[in-house]
Amino acid sequence: MFVRTYAGAVVGVDARTVSVEVDISGGGLGLFLVGLPDSAVKESEQRIRAAFGNSGERMSGRKVVVSLAPADLRKEGAAFDLPIAVGILAAMSRVDAAAVADTLFAGELSLDGSVKPVRGILPVAMQARADGIRRLVVPAANAAEAAVVEGIEVFGVDSLRRTVDFLNGETQLFPAATRPEDPAVPDGSIYDEDFADVRGQQHVKRALEIAAAGGHNVLMIGAPGSGKTMLARRLPAILPPLTPEEALETTKIHSVAGSAEIAGLMIRRPFRAPHHTVSQVALIGGGQSPHPGEVSLAHHGVLFLDELPEFGRSALEVLRQPLEEKRITVSRARYKVQYPANFTLIAAMNPCPCGYYNHPDRECTCSPGAVHRYMGRISGPLMDRIDMHIEVAPVSASELAGAAPGEPSAAVRERVCRAREVQRNRFRSCRGVHANAMMNSAMLREYCVLDAASAALLEQAMQRLSLSARAYDRILKVARTIADLAGREQIDAADVAEAINYRSLDRESWGR
Repeated sequence: MFVRTYAGAVVGVDARTVSVEVDISGGGLGLFLVGLPDSAVKESEQRIRAAFGNSGERMSGRKVVVSLAPADLRKEGAAFDLPIAVGILAAMSRVDAAAVADTLFAGELSLDGSVKPVRGILPVAMQARADGIRRLVVPAANAAEAAVVEGIEVFGVDSLRRTVDFLNGETQLFPAATRPEDPAVPDGSIYDEDFADVRGQQHVKRALEIAAAGGHNVLMIGAPGSGKTMLARRLPAILPPLTPEEALETTKIHSVAGSAEIAGLMIRRPFRAPHHTVSQVALIGGGQSPHPGEVSLAHHGVLFLDELPEFGRSALEVLRQPLEEKRITVSRARYKVQYPANFTLIAAMNPCPCGYYNHPDRECTCSPGAVHRYMGRISGPLMDRIDMHIEVAPVSASELAGAAPGEPSAAVRERVCRAREVQRNRFRSCRGVHANAMMNSAMLREYCVLDAASAALLEQAMQRLSLSARAYDRILKVARTIADLAGREQIDAADVAEAINYRSLDRESWGR
């Protein structure tokens, strides 16, 4: 008997609907899987046989051929266990064939017959809807994630036995409730950290506000304990709330990566802080079975690199493409995938190996050569792609004890949201551009026109700091954001001067 049902294969951050065709014929014995399955899919035979036995079912004694089409698409992972098992049972007339003909299944089978969660359910559900499939049967732990997709019924199951009973009409299951759109949270209560916790450091908080308003990258340089990490961790709390489109795209990436405990749309902007021992593959993605890396998991959020000079040189250099193009392309012999990577980079570092160069109270023990070599671990091209360089001075004990609580994140975020709204209106006709940091050269000429005084000031800074053409563009972008925060249509000399000040720690001028 021939039966067809459906499964899903994850490709990059998207999915392809796979037709699972099962034929049981009279000649021969055994189970034969065709259609370019990987090792995990081939091993499904043993899991299915054990799950059958522990669920009161038995494998057919005749030849079983399972074809996963399209045959030229590599099938990876254990999510094919459940569709293959259901297809076999339908071909054996143990399950109503009509009940599986218009249903997509996904799930890993345990040996005892229980159904385990799998990664990539959200893009699979989105593709199933696009292909006209209107019913999904997925692991119970993945049901809320798949239910984000409207216009499709999602049923969560916890065992093969329950799946069979449901398909045969012997057990009633209710579709998982579609998660309602999460309202914006104006008081920032979804974040644990608040800017009000930070005492002092007004100039750094001002810089981070500008970075949040324009989507700019930031490098903080300061002594140990000056508050760099504390400030970085509070940046998501002042970013605008995720739009429904951003939330869906962010959740899809984390679904493909197999992030645990995804229940519906993500409402927090991601904050990723990989250790400096992270490998190049873990940072950008890829691997034998391609997975998104940290730069993609930070999509629409913040990528925080603490102790920047301690990261491997090769790992840092691969950041050039995503910082410019907001995506990463991973090409290998067996595959080529593209992952989105539109993140805000916040990096932190000490000013020298001992950490106390230019410290007001402690003496630096490093030689000028050691300081130069330490800064040289970060290449000029990478430094050029960081819009703002900020010196973070240590806060004294008296300031910590006597300073009043800082401005709360909610107040800062309100200003950031107003500036972002100005930018959305400005770039309404520009596809894929929604923040000042994403402007190209043509947009700079149109939206960052300088008067004579501002142009002369910027030219003088270019000569004094030996800045590159890319640094020139980034100063203009930051100045545009400063003007947006102030509600000004035109950039004035004060905006340019403040933007230049955030390049004063550029690599060429450091340590002179």
